[in-house]
Amino acid sequence: MHILITNDDGVRSPGLLALKQALEPLGDVSVVAPDRNWSAGGHSRTLFSPLRANPTRLADGTPAFECDGTPADCVALAVKGLLPTPPDLVVSGINLGANLGHDVLYSGTVAAAMEALILGVPGIAVSLVHGYKPNTSFEAARMWASRIVAQAIQQQLPADVLLNINIPPGPPEAITAAQVVRLGERIYPGELVVRHDPRGRPYYWIGGEEPTGKLADGTDLGTIAASQVAITPLHFDLTSMYWIERLQSVRWQD
Repeated sequence: MHILITNDDGVRSPGLLALKQALEPLGDVSVVAPDRNWSAGGHSRTLFSPLRANPTRLADGTPAFECDGTPADCVALAVKGLLPTPPDLVVSGINLGANLGHDVLYSGTVAAAMEALILGVPGIAVSLVHGYKPNTSFEAARMWASRIVAQAIQQQLPADVLLNINIPPGPPEAITAAQVVRLGERIYPGELVVRHDPRGRPYYWIGGEEPTGKLADGTDLGTIAASQVAITPLHFDLTSMYWIERLQSVRWQD
């Protein structure tokens, strides 16, 4: 099993190193990750400029590639020939923060795993809620990432399904279970902050408080609130079948 590891927090993120160490017992691990932070970068690709992927090493000495493109670029490079052999599985993370509900549409972490699906490779995204806080411990995240990825390999996760994994904060003994659940509904209370430069021209920050969400049972948000690991299978098809049927009855031509 050849596992590609990437992320959106950058090649020097402690979450990337933790994920690499967690998955080493499961197969041959390669690392191709961005050279900077792409959080909330979504599923963007670089089309009109060349990409560079330079050899580097992680903090423990592991060889890796750092790419000046997006997380999705990193996966595309790895699958299309940067590595001597293409990966059998792409695992993105461990993200420093949650990717719950609507977050998956913004997330560079999830985008990297989704790029794998587009290229015919199974993908998994791993996020640690509140992982951006100082002195964060990745012990529980490492344990659950290893356990879930091992099960995904055993269950032969297909190349058209992405597992979005969110792990609550806390020590391993405080996280007793994992649940397979649907996406929840995020609430973004952000505000537009207007400021002015020295010449009086306005510039803007989209800021505000941390996102919240509806803590419904059977959702990733509700599961995290119960201090359990949330596993959400995702796929690319966003089609509304109800509206296909409804709109097929409309007379579109004169």
